[in-house]
Amino acid sequence: MNKTIVAICIVLLLAGCTATGSGSGQGAQQAVSAQPAESEQQQRAKVHTELGSLYMLDGRSAIALEEARIALSVDPNYAPAYNLLGLTHMVLNEARLAEDNFQKALRLAPGDPEISNNYGWFLCQNGREQASISYFMAAAKNPLYSAPTKPYTNAGICAVRLKDDKAAEDYLLTALRLSPTNTQALFWLAEIAYRQGRHSEARQWATDIEKMMEPTAEVIWMALRIERKLGNRDAEARYSSQLRRRFPGSPEHRLLMQGQYD
Repeated sequence: MNKTIVAICIVLLLAGCTATGSGSGQGAQQAVSAQPAESEQQQRAKVHTELGSLYMLDGRSAIALEEARIALSVDPNYAPAYNLLGLTHMVLNEARLAEDNFQKALRLAPGDPEISNNYGWFLCQNGREQASISYFMAAAKNPLYSAPTKPYTNAGICAVRLKDDKAAEDYLLTALRLSPTNTQALFWLAEIAYRQGRHSEARQWATDIEKMMEPTAEVIWMALRIERKLGNRDAEARYSSQLRRRFPGSPEHRLLMQGQYD
């Protein structure tokens, strides 16, 4: 799998989107789970946790960790703070610490769909794709979850990693039905269709993405390869020009320069 795409998915997970346009229209994806503040203690912990999530998204991981620890000093049983620790350690590639904190969060809030989704993504990124699916489904089927398109999208991505395209398409199509503007789901549907030789279908998915967002290097590269397979040299040249002009030095630009289309 393209490492750049995986990295983007992680960013989208943390930034609060399930489609690349986020993300990841989709429901807002919060870095930490929304919990009703029932006391002043919880309110204070919530403030520090939400502040920490903003620092994490800004790439200031050390401060994010400190804010999470302050939140837990205020309320040692505040599950979203452990969730924030898990996410931040995941960003730092500290897998053991990430897992420990996700599991603490789930013990404190076993029905929390946001934590389940985030832990599922952690498992998916650490070679435990099959185990991740049950956490995504637990999150998606929680009737109180406002953004079920997100775990369905993540389940689709992880099913791709398992080389189960049928399951991946089912998950991604469900994500798309829940949020027709979920451009991340559209991207992966295009990727699957392209690999399976359904190039006209892949083109339609890619075209839908371009109608919804300013194309990224990944989207332009996908569209370029689709047009190449379809023999549309004018469109291929147009996308090639865009990639060279707008994203010089990107991994996709390097692949273009090397002629590595597949």
